[in-house]
Amino acid sequence: MLATHHLALINVFTGDIQGGLGPFLGTWLAEAASWSPSRIGFVTTLVGIGSLLLSGPFGALVDRLGRPRMLIAVACGAILCGTLLLLPARGVIPVFAAQMMAAAGGTLLLPAVTALTLGIVGKDRFPKQQGRNQAFNHLGILLAAGGISLGTGWFGPAIAFWVLGAMAVLAIVAALTTPGHCYSERRAVGWQEEGDDTPERAGLRSIVANRKLLVLAVALALFNLGNGGMLSLLGQKLVATAVDATSWTARYVMVAQLVMIPVALFAGSLADRRGRRQLLIAACAVLPVRAALSAFIDDPLWLISAEILDGVASGIIGVAVPVVVADLTWGSGRTQTALGALNALQGIGGALSAWYGGLAQAMLGWTGAFLALGAPALVALGLVLWLDTTSESRGRGEGDGHPGDGSSANGAAAESGSEPGRDTEKARGAREPETA
Repeated sequence: MLATHHLALINVFTGDIQGGLGPFLGTWLAEAASWSPSRIGFVTTLVGIGSLLLSGPFGALVDRLGRPRMLIAVACGAILCGTLLLLPARGVIPVFAAQMMAAAGGTLLLPAVTALTLGIVGKDRFPKQQGRNQAFNHLGILLAAGGISLGTGWFGPAIAFWVLGAMAVLAIVAALTTPGHCYSERRAVGWQEEGDDTPERAGLRSIVANRKLLVLAVALALFNLGNGGMLSLLGQKLVATAVDATSWTARYVMVAQLVMIPVALFAGSLADRRGRRQLLIAACAVLPVRAALSAFIDDPLWLISAEILDGVASGIIGVAVPVVVADLTWGSGRTQTALGALNALQGIGGALSAWYGGLAQAMLGWTGAFLALGAPALVALGLVLWLDTTSESRGRGEGDGHPGDGSSANGAAAESGSEPGRDTEKARGAREPETA
């Protein structure tokens, strides 16, 4: 089996397990342990804060250790153990500990899978492969949701534990059976593959001082401030204005995930042809339109159009962000550190989104609340438009992975299962990668 086939399987099986039980946690605790919404919200908030604090350190761990297959297996093992420990848990501390273990595994998964992908295909082929990764990721979410939905009638809410547990085990198998010789740590970070020395990694200050990276981080935090709580707010609006709000919300989730699959594939192929910045512009421009549709449409059937746009924006972001981070940190040895830090900032925006949307609804009503959620995306759009003109001076990077430098050849060799070529990369002076 080709190494890229293993990447596909890893992404299918990890698609729905990254957050542990996710939205099923509240349902399980309410039904099995009779927890109140405030108690559930308290624990999930603590777990969310813990996950944000771990994002940067886990990215640095992936950069430093350089063994993504092992880290993916460890992460999935933590998710599996944490999920199964929730079955007998009833108290606040046991539930928090179990869910925190699962959330920590999910936090580790993203940088580990990104590092494995870069080390197998190289940077030149990374955008298209990242599109495939995200498409399979969303497919896995759909498969898990379908399995849980179909199995609940026979096995009750506990079916969520067994579906997620099975997917975690399969992800471990897919990671550990990925051909080891197809992965190159030097290829994953942009160092010349024929060298025997280990170049010094850039200091953490190089991440903090990278102005393009900082602009991107702020833009993504604002994007998630508008995007994170919009579906939840839409569900609350349906409770007030329509019937069967739960069923409609479930349909919206399925529609968004279905749209994300082709969008991710398309975005991966467009990243090199049209530019990364163009993808980010499209994602940020779509969100205010989605907000406007949610604000002015009351018919739940027509609101599907808003969730189609959700699939477009989220599908693009999932592909574009790791690719742009790789561009901006290539050759520094700190790509996953930067990606983890950006994930933390995105998470902060998402965590504040529900509160921001609820506050806006209390002050402005439903229409004003959705328009308020669309406003941060307009600011994010302005930052992304300015991103290309932000000058940056970077001092190192021995391989940019552009066509002609040999990374494509090595990536192709890795995909076919052969040993990567030792004489295809040439030493070059460092230069700033293009993101547009």
